[in-house]
Amino acid sequence: MIFQYHFIAPEFATGKTYVYKYEAFLMGGLPEEGLARAGVKIRSKVLIHAAAANTFMLKLVDPEIFEYSGIWPKDAFIPATKLTSALAAQLLTPIKFEYANGLVGKVFAPAGISATVLNIYRGILNIFQLNIKKTHNVYELQEPGAQGVCKTHYVISEDTKADRILLTKTKDLNHCQERIIKDIGLAYTEKRTDCDAREKTLKGAAAFNYVMKPAATGAILLEATATELIQFSPFNILNGAAQMEAKQILTFVEIERTPVEPIRAEYLHRGSLQYEFGSELLQTPIQLVRISNTEAQIVEILNHLVTFNVAKVHEDAPLKFIELIQLLRVARFETMEALWAQFKARPDHRALDPECCPCHWYTRCSEVPQEKFLAGELTIPEAAQALVASVHMVTADLEAIRLAEGLAKNHKIQENPVLREIVMLGYGTLVAKFCAENPTCPAELVRPIHELVVEAVARGEIEELTIALKVLGNAGHPASLKPVMKLLPGFGSAAADLPLRVHIDAVLALRNIAKKEPKMIQEMAVQLFMDKALHPELRMVSAIVLFETKLPMGLVTTLADGLLKETNLQVASFVYSYMKAMTKNTVPDFASVAAACNVAVKILSPKFERLSYRFSRALYIDAYHSPWMMGAAASAFYINDAATVFPRAIVAKARTYLAGAYADVLEFGVRTEGVQEALLKIPKAPENADRLTRMKQVMKALSDWRAHPSSQPLASMYVKFFGQEIAFANLDKAIVDQLIEVATGPAVYAHGKKALDALLSGFALHYAKPLLVAEVRRILPTAVGLPMELSFYTAAVAVASVEFQATVTPPLPENFHAAQLLKSDINMRAAIAPSVSMHTYAVMGVNTAFIQAALLSRARVHTIVPAKMEARIDMIKGNFKFQFLPVQGIDKIASALVETFAVARNVEDLAAAKITPMIPAEAVVQLSREAFTSRVSRMASTLAGGMSASSEIIPVDLPRNIASKLKVPKAFKKKMCAAIETFGIKACTEVESLNAAFLRDSPLYAIIGKHAVLVEVAPAAGPVIEKIEVEIQVGDKAAEKIIKVINLSEEEEIEDKNVLLKLKEILAPGLENRTASSSSSSSSRSVSSRSSSSRSSISSSASSKSSSSSSSRRKSKQVDIDTPITKTSKRMSARLSSSSSSQSSLRSRSSSSSASSSRSSLQSSSRSSSSSSMSKQDLYDMTFIKNHLHQHAISTVRANSKSSAYSFEAIYNKVKYLANAVTPAVTVLIRAVRADHKVQGYQIAAYFDKTTARLQVIFANLAENDHWRICADGVMLSYHKLMAKIAWGIECKQYETEIIAETGLVGQEPAVRLKFTWDKLPSSMKSYAKRISEYISSIAQEAGVSLTKVKNVHNQIKLTVAVASEKSLNVVLKTPKRTIYKLGVGLPVSLPLGDTAAELEGYQDNWAEKISYMVSKAHAAECTMMKDTLITFNNRKFKNEMPHSCYQVLAQDCTPELKFIVLLKRDQTQEQNQINVKIANIDVDMYPKDNTLMVKINGVEVPISNLPYQHPTGKVQIRQRGEGIALHAPSHGLQEVYFDLNALKVKVVDWMRGQTCGLCGKADGEIRQEYSTPNNRVTKNAASYAHSWVLPGKSCRDASECYMNLESVKLEKQMTLHGQESKCYSVEPVLRCLPGCMPVRTTTVTVGFHCLPADSNLNRSEGLSSIYQKSADLQETAEAHLACRCTAQCA
Repeated sequence: MIFQYHFIAPEFATGKTYVYKYEAFLMGGLPEEGLARAGVKIRSKVLIHAAAANTFMLKLVDPEIFEYSGIWPKDAFIPATKLTSALAAQLLTPIKFEYANGLVGKVFAPAGISATVLNIYRGILNIFQLNIKKTHNVYELQEPGAQGVCKTHYVISEDTKADRILLTKTKDLNHCQERIIKDIGLAYTEKRTDCDAREKTLKGAAAFNYVMKPAATGAILLEATATELIQFSPFNILNGAAQMEAKQILTFVEIERTPVEPIRAEYLHRGSLQYEFGSELLQTPIQLVRISNTEAQIVEILNHLVTFNVAKVHEDAPLKFIELIQLLRVARFETMEALWAQFKARPDHRALDPECCPCHWYTRCSEVPQEKFLAGELTIPEAAQALVASVHMVTADLEAIRLAEGLAKNHKIQENPVLREIVMLGYGTLVAKFCAENPTCPAELVRPIHELVVEAVARGEIEELTIALKVLGNAGHPASLKPVMKLLPGFGSAAADLPLRVHIDAVLALRNIAKKEPKMIQEMAVQLFMDKALHPELRMVSAIVLFETKLPMGLVTTLADGLLKETNLQVASFVYSYMKAMTKNTVPDFASVAAACNVAVKILSPKFERLSYRFSRALYIDAYHSPWMMGAAASAFYINDAATVFPRAIVAKARTYLAGAYADVLEFGVRTEGVQEALLKIPKAPENADRLTRMKQVMKALSDWRAHPSSQPLASMYVKFFGQEIAFANLDKAIVDQLIEVATGPAVYAHGKKALDALLSGFALHYAKPLLVAEVRRILPTAVGLPMELSFYTAAVAVASVEFQATVTPPLPENFHAAQLLKSDINMRAAIAPSVSMHTYAVMGVNTAFIQAALLSRARVHTIVPAKMEARIDMIKGNFKFQFLPVQGIDKIASALVETFAVARNVEDLAAAKITPMIPAEAVVQLSREAFTSRVSRMASTLAGGMSASSEIIPVDLPRNIASKLKVPKAFKKKMCAAIETFGIKACTEVESLNAAFLRDSPLYAIIGKHAVLVEVAPAAGPVIEKIEVEIQVGDKAAEKIIKVINLSEEEEIEDKNVLLKLKEILAPGLENRTASSSSSSSSRSVSSRSSSSRSSISSSASSKSSSSSSSRRKSKQVDIDTPITKTSKRMSARLSSSSSSQSSLRSRSSSSSASSSRSSLQSSSRSSSSSSMSKQDLYDMTFIKNHLHQHAISTVRANSKSSAYSFEAIYNKVKYLANAVTPAVTVLIRAVRADHKVQGYQIAAYFDKTTARLQVIFANLAENDHWRICADGVMLSYHKLMAKIAWGIECKQYETEIIAETGLVGQEPAVRLKFTWDKLPSSMKSYAKRISEYISSIAQEAGVSLTKVKNVHNQIKLTVAVASEKSLNVVLKTPKRTIYKLGVGLPVSLPLGDTAAELEGYQDNWAEKISYMVSKAHAAECTMMKDTLITFNNRKFKNEMPHSCYQVLAQDCTPELKFIVLLKRDQTQEQNQINVKIANIDVDMYPKDNTLMVKINGVEVPISNLPYQHPTGKVQIRQRGEGIALHAPSHGLQEVYFDLNALKVKVVDWMRGQTCGLCGKADGEIRQEYSTPNNRVTKNAASYAHSWVLPGKSCRDASECYMNLESVKLEKQMTLHGQESKCYSVEPVLRCLPGCMPVRTTTVTVGFHCLPADSNLNRSEGLSSIYQKSADLQETAEAHLACRCTAQCA
């Protein structure tokens, strides 16, 4: 129904003044009543008078402002009388506004009315904004209002009886065409596009209700009410949210005839109805500061910060720092100049200036550090610090960007690479920040950088181009897309001449552009990725950028399909692992990508997972909690290109999710291109003309050979914060050489001497560092006209005071040497007091320059850890004393307090500010009772259906666990203390918590309230402790420091125990039979073997007496059998071994050494076969044969004297405590020095007996009646066995463990075994061991470790490690209930055993080169050839039909350096292989002659007996190994060339992977591209591939007797190709006899042919020379010649 009143918009007739009563309030808090809220109320009369046509005056009469901070709704608003009076002039000034047809137009006001007051007027005018449609009663539209242009619904109805028109208008503030909102500090975050209505963190809506009386030409507005509700939660509003509620009531009172007159001032156009941001942008919501004299207030705060933060940081220092920042923001440039002039000469104030100034949001402040640096008043570190802070803290506007541009062009900045890098990267960041707030960001901002790119390309300045690309990457402007694309292969002609790292930087520069233009970047990145001719690293980086664009299902499937045909395994591994990792994604913004990757992974083959760690990988992990909208994600990219150990690049990134937004918090990348090679290879290949000539002649002979590009050694790294690169560094060899030169030069010694002088003369250092860590604000207008603000601040101040004094006796001369300190007595005193105070604030509420009313959550953390220490170091006497002195006046070392308040304050009466705790104590009881009652009733109705739902008592029959949950909550408070009485220290932790979680179980409610943690350290009750002293005495005087001498009464008890044992034997005759079941072991005290009977001991020793050396060796190796033992059997074992030890002493040490030597020679020959011959079960059982002999072979003195102490037990029982036999070697005293001089503390004494190789350490309490101690005993029984006993408890008798470490054999391989045995352990230790065991069991399967549950010895843990090969180990761990084992555990080094040990002899005592050799050998790539079968570096096998007498390139350095070439030839007469190695400046020939191997070096035959041969430079060695000869030159890239009569082997070092070529391949892991010919063409036929590496003969009369050449052959049959008769020529060379020679032996090879029309003329000399560049049209067979015979008349 359409109403007859077509003009129902409010009308204000001319000549009348309409009087309204107006009341509005804005209140913030939780929705529940009984909690604190904060708010503002405005009450006034409103007069509206028509001044002219469509122009009206609006005036407030009797305005009043109220503020609220109290318990809602109990407390009342409080009048802000002083503020009302202060603002009366502005509030009583009438304003003008245009109004027609219900729409508010322009607003006019005098200049004296502030933006804040004018916004209050706008709040009133917003009520009158009515978009009335004549033809609709229900409609919606986007309506302009005070808060922007938002979606608005209208419903118009009529009350005909009352003659009233009722209008309802609702606004959805989440669907605005143009929302007025101001974000500060959010430039680095990205909004999640997936956040639907369910997951909004900020929601708002407003409802307006109007009652109007129709009139002839319009309507009179009788009453209007507006209610607005805005909810916010950092987590999810569905789980509870804080709210801001605004309410306006406008009621018609009367019509007056008195007009409203404007004041005598110019009325300026002040905008429209839309809210205007004013001084609130400069006002921090944390505190309200009345600014009267800016400079004086800044000076006052600076003095406060300096004065109260000297010894320790003041708890309120962060708040003062934030106040300082606010003052600096409103300070004028002249004020900043005056402050700098006043404080630049004062270091304590100067340190604060670079910190504070950049936080000024007006760019004038950023000019201060700029101008002062250019004037030379700032040091480079200060300038760098100020510039970095300026970039990230200054408001990004056009003026700031202009300043940064000018700064980048300044010659002083350009002269310093560090400052230039900061300014250039900062320029890009400022552009990015500006564009984030201004969507119509002009392209002119990045045009200077585009010009820089063009100039750098033209000049070939790679470093300049790199930094320009990084600037464009920071800016992320879509206009940069074309300039960047021109630098990429396939998109621009300039790309061909640029190095790979520029291409990489260009692709990475697209990442920020992709956030704005993902579609465009996707198209380009897909093209780069799919181009298989590009470098693999570039393609993988393109894949990273591609996935970051959140690519759709179609593109993911395209990538998966491409991987099925991918020939490069590095790329395949990387993309497959990336897809596999993304399938586990849980964050919402990548949900579609995760779904697409799930499909793609199913398309792909799982065999990609089997690729080793040498192939590129992408890793991704995240954790996201959807109800809280909070999470984190981390990704890492491992990029390789040749299956080397060290990757080519590593990139890692961390991302956080919070409140519907995400930010890439941190990212760092490292590239190590060529670094491994630069470190390990020879510094430079010898510039020998003959060597290079010989090498190049060989290469020239190869058909169309092309060198691989040599990598420039370069390490580079970069760091990004919040998606913006802040620093990068390139480190090439020249820089490294320069650093080494500086480090080893005289300047280092001079600086070191200067620092030492300064240290000895003493110093006092005070350091203070303030930092505004975070400032994030969102300001949005409310219906009332006052701004609502959501903000988050974190500020911290760190202070450290260090004092140091030192005296040296005797005094040092003026020019002393540092070595003189080793002969001095040094006294030092130091005091340090680091302290940190950090404040974090979260605010929601009203924030203006006049009044604040907000909820404020404040977290304060304060820590101080003071320490005073004195030290005395007497090097001559070997005495070291450290004293720790108590710090007076500081008990609280750490505190954390989180509180939430409702705060109301106004600038005119700051003293009357009211702060109300969010949850007052009295409210808790009432609220919790109500919540408790409702929860009981709900649960009662659910669980006990028949019970009344309104019952307020807990039913008796409710389960106890439910009843316990329904207890009335109360504040949690707990105090925990622990005292260390020995040192008189008491530490207490106090925890207190009171929150709103009892109202609603959500994270927001759990945070709101009060939480406190306090850590205090204070003196414990008891005697006063003056200081804690640690004294170490080494050497002969150690005995003098012994305070507590251990009472040796225990020795007397041993005889009594032996008597008891003998008595037990008589009473229990069966005991001997139970224990005598195995032969005597190396240590009769050994816990893991059974004790032997006297009979077996005697027979064993008798047999050993009469046996030869070899049999002695055999019998000395005891097979270990695990059986439990008892204490009784141990005692018997000790007695029996003592009685038989004199007979077994006939075994000599010489027999042990001969045995070990014969054994080592045996194992070197059999190691390779032993691992394969042993079954898995044998390896699992690990039958261990000991190396240890029965006697204690170390001490010849004891052996000669026929001492009975041949076992650990015997040695231990002979002298239980070494204190009686030897003086202590070291004494350590840790004691508390008491005022009454009573001894208190601990003593550690270490004794060493050389005759028995026994070490004993005793830890004891110095208290007289305290007999608790720790006793540790260790004995080196032989070079093959160590044994230790650790006992502790009262007199070391409560608990006891034994540890045995010994070497031996498992099968034929060396092994080590560690046994841990115990009789009794503390229960706590057992529980921890049980947890560790369970944890190991849980992760065993994931780690690839095998685990079986089996009953082993109940009180023993045994770890056996055996050598499986030179590069791997077999490990078995046996615990009482489990056996854990892993076979073939890879090692990063080659063990110094067997062949490796012999090869290491050439390095003598150079440990660095030995380690380097062991590492390089472990990771070398290996190529072998047995007869005609060759296995390449990449483990590809093929049959090599070798041409007679012609050399083939087996392996070579394929870079222009040509460090080595290995050539292979088959001798035609003997049908045997020969090897030629060209390396350094020597030629090495290895060949068989009369079934023996011969070696020639530079044509001179070297007898085998003269080997090993060592090159004069020491980098090449040739030695005999087994049946063959081996050449080693790892620093040249050639790890080993081995040659014998049956086989040959070539190994190249890890850093040569991807840089080799020849029959053995590239060693890059790319088995799909294995058969690569000299011109880099990949062929599919192994025979053709092998022939392409033949060095052809030059003439049929050549002495080498190589009569073959490589040539392109014509296909004998004519082909019809694409319907045309064609003649075809091979694009791959085919082996053919030279002219005048006839083939004796031939073979068939499959090669590619390129076809031409049959009637075309082909110039053979020109055409065939370029035929190898042509594409293959078809594959056909051709005849290749393997042996030729030439006629006498050949040319």
